[in-house]
Amino acid sequence: MTTLPSVRGTLTPNRPLADLTWLRVGGPAEWLFQPADVDDLRSFLAGVPSDVPVFPMGVGSNLIVRDGGIKGVVIRLGRGFNGISVEGNRVTAGAAALDAHVARKAAEAGVDLTFLRTIPGAIGGAVRMNAGCYGAYTADHFVQATVVMRDGTVRNVTKGEMGFAYRHSDLPDGAVVVEAVFEGPLADPAELASRMDDQLARRDATQPVKDRSAGSTFRNPAGFSSTGRADDVHDLKAWKLIDEAGMRGARQGGAQMSEKHPNFLINAGGATAADLEGLGEEVRKRVFKNSGLTLEWEIMRVGVTSPEADA
Repeated sequence: MTTLPSVRGTLTPNRPLADLTWLRVGGPAEWLFQPADVDDLRSFLAGVPSDVPVFPMGVGSNLIVRDGGIKGVVIRLGRGFNGISVEGNRVTAGAAALDAHVARKAAEAGVDLTFLRTIPGAIGGAVRMNAGCYGAYTADHFVQATVVMRDGTVRNVTKGEMGFAYRHSDLPDGAVVVEAVFEGPLADPAELASRMDDQLARRDATQPVKDRSAGSTFRNPAGFSSTGRADDVHDLKAWKLIDEAGMRGARQGGAQMSEKHPNFLINAGGATAADLEGLGEEVRKRVFKNSGLTLEWEIMRVGVTSPEADA
């Protein structure tokens, strides 16, 4: 059995993960590590054998954990990693700070990071996946991030080193974002608050916000520049392709494609991870058959299937 380093935070064996994901599905982590601070995280990663997989997990908003769980160590940041500070037009946020909280705190100080307001999840995930909304992307405002690498070394990673693309960065596996710095234009706080209210109203009118989902399920099959910005000439909408393939409201077990927005995969009650992933794959097949286009998952799927699913 692998011996793991001693920690000052919390290291829990065989920790169920379903309650830590928005879809409420999935098996346990072999180990769940919740570090006390950056030094605790750094020394832990430096001491973990290199053959032990490490998976940084945010708030589980864009994630399907398969029913067999995750082998190795899952790292989840909490208190001590969620601070937010503003100086001039620069905002520094811990990786565990929720995107919505960062948007609000910045707006109160007159800094426009309003695109973050309706993005589910936390800053670490926004950086790793170049999250975006309403035509703005993390890459547009990113300055640098503090990252603990898989070997325990700490690096400051600049925008040019991130390799941002649509819903993508070049951060290596096992690297953990602990803090990020952003810049936004200065604006009137009241105007920014009004803009965020409008964004929330628009989201609530078009998305199944009261259902258990993980946000958009599939990427829009479009051309994107190296900065992560969409090429409008080739811009296609995943929801429309799903709708045209007759998959709005489609079900498999407890999983369903939302009636309100067909690019939202929801746990309609009692779904397993296998139900959700299976329905998603069926949607991909139907869309390809109908349009000749292949949808790519936006939701991250991790872990192993259960023995029952393989039987």
